[in-house]
Amino acid sequence: MEDANAYLPEFLEDYNRRFAVEPRSKKDTHRPLLKKDNLDIILTYQETRTISKNLTVQFKNVVYQIQTNRPAYSLKNGKVLVCENVSGDVNILYNNKLLDYTIFHKAPRQSEVVNSKSLNNQIKSPWSPPPDHPWRRYGEHINGQPILQDSSDNAD
Repeated sequence: MEDANAYLPEFLEDYNRRFAVEPRSKKDTHRPLLKKDNLDIILTYQETRTISKNLTVQFKNVVYQIQTNRPAYSLKNGKVLVCENVSGDVNILYNNKLLDYTIFHKAPRQSEVVNSKSLNNQIKSPWSPPPDHPWRRYGEHINGQPILQDSSDNAD
């Protein structure tokens, strides 16, 4: 670092000699920053989004839920400006006013993924009626006469 700092004056002199250009005018045309100019908003990455009917805005795969005391219909389909600064902080502006928001988290999946070994332990055998269940007596005899006969009995 000391060598770089020692070389810096020589580098700047060479750089300015090769690339410096005299301005057309010596007048300083910079204008002062106004009170309404907010550099924290101006110097951000900005995109326009539309508010959905449930007051959400999606930006970079994140859903933001707008928090407001206004009726929902007043903001529905409204255009907002989503501003992200260098550190990743997000501001949402509606008519140049900051809106409060929360990050909307999707509900977790209701079914969980299981492996085949644990799945085999959870599968139950199909239900079968007990021996004295009425379904088991179906087709036996009503008034001493058989209701259903096997095809092997009709072979005579």
